[in-house]
Amino acid sequence: MLKLPFIFALFFWLQAETISITSPQPGDTLRGQVEILGNMDVPNFASAELAFSYASNPADSWFTIQTYPQPVQNPTLAVWDTTAVTDGDYILHLRVFLLDGSSQDVIVSDLKVRNEEPITTVTPTSTEAVEFFVTSAPPTSTRQPEPTLQTFSSPTPMPPNPASVTSSSIYVNFGRGALIVLVLFFFVGIIFRFRSKA
Repeated sequence: MLKLPFIFALFFWLQAETISITSPQPGDTLRGQVEILGNMDVPNFASAELAFSYASNPADSWFTIQTYPQPVQNPTLAVWDTTAVTDGDYILHLRVFLLDGSSQDVIVSDLKVRNEEPITTVTPTSTEAVEFFVTSAPPTSTRQPEPTLQTFSSPTPMPPNPASVTSSSIYVNFGRGALIVLVLFFFVGIIFRFRSKA
């Protein structure tokens, strides 16, 4: 009988000493400002970093959401503004560095950022009892519903870069500069010629 409270105490003590991300969970759809909940308060804490990456290529690029010189005491680790990233699939990564030089990692994959898609709402139904009287059976139709094509808005194309340089513009500007230098040499030569005659 005494074993059960001891096991519960041990379980909660071990639970408190592990890092975790409790929200969002894999498969969640994220929109707008998202609270990231979890735990990083572990013994020998040195620092921590919370970052995200594209699910398609997580090894190449991690983008820091927040760094922590001290462990966070409350369950809210950070607030991630998903409107600053494009819609797609992402991975969250919490890495806690310990004083002995080692680190602990938690990764939450399969997070879907969907800021551009319309929000689907469920219309509540009335709880009032409504009685219908059917005097004859409605006609049945063998016609199948037509599938609807769902369209998504395309991303806005980037405007052309006004500071772009082409090889033809380099040649034109080089030619103009050379012409200006030749004209200046010509005028300086004429000035020196008239001064030497005077």
